[in-house]
Amino acid sequence: MPAQSQLTARLIEIFSAIQGEGLNVGTRQLFIRFALCDLRCHFCDSPQTWEVPSFCRIEQTPGCRDFETYPNPVPLSLLLGWVERQNQPGLHDSISLTGGEPLLQASFLVEFLPQLHRLTGLPVYLETGGHRPEQLAMILPYLNSVGMDIKLPSVSGENRWQAHSRFLQLCHNSQVDVFVKLIISATTNPTELKQAAELVADCSPSIPVILQPATPLQSPHHLPILPPTPEQVLEWQALMKHHLKSVRVIPQTHKMIDQL
Repeated sequence: MPAQSQLTARLIEIFSAIQGEGLNVGTRQLFIRFALCDLRCHFCDSPQTWEVPSFCRIEQTPGCRDFETYPNPVPLSLLLGWVERQNQPGLHDSISLTGGEPLLQASFLVEFLPQLHRLTGLPVYLETGGHRPEQLAMILPYLNSVGMDIKLPSVSGENRWQAHSRFLQLCHNSQVDVFVKLIISATTNPTELKQAAELVADCSPSIPVILQPATPLQSPHHLPILPPTPEQVLEWQALMKHHLKSVRVIPQTHKMIDQL
């Protein structure tokens, strides 16, 4: 009987850097960026992740940007070897699964994450669009924290309210730490912010929410994405704090310090 073929991942890159978004801002993370995304958000700053490239790039020395390229897909054992090489003692606070949308490769993650925990002992943080609850349920036991988006239709062009609600409830019912991130722009509809605040509050008003002002972006497919005004940010934070205990405003800080 032939041996079962090894599971493989579709990757964009692996590198060590400073987390620039959300509640983990400023911490050192080992990033595993997965290819593929089923969303097409207008503000996306990584459209190269939407499809699977022929090659991924792998940093050889943590933080040195000495990338080498390898063909996709990547066998599980090879990925573990790359992580082990990057995992210098005491350097990383956690491992970030990012993309793209990592949950599109949940079948791989179910096998990969238990081995990742045994290899590194590091907390695992999932960055996700927050719209795939069925795939989340497959890997929740192996996650320590989740940063999920709520996609505001007026900003992202996506409408995923029901999926976001189920996704957040799954996180809240588990032992995982979760926070919600909303991208806000000059065109944000405040009614959607209220709807998002109520969605989170219905689950728990104690769940932290991050308002992330959009980084200016020129897109060939959509109108330019412009950040909100200072007045809009203050008004919208106040609106959401009527419903929630913790609403912070945190921009993409890695863009300010030239991190990946």
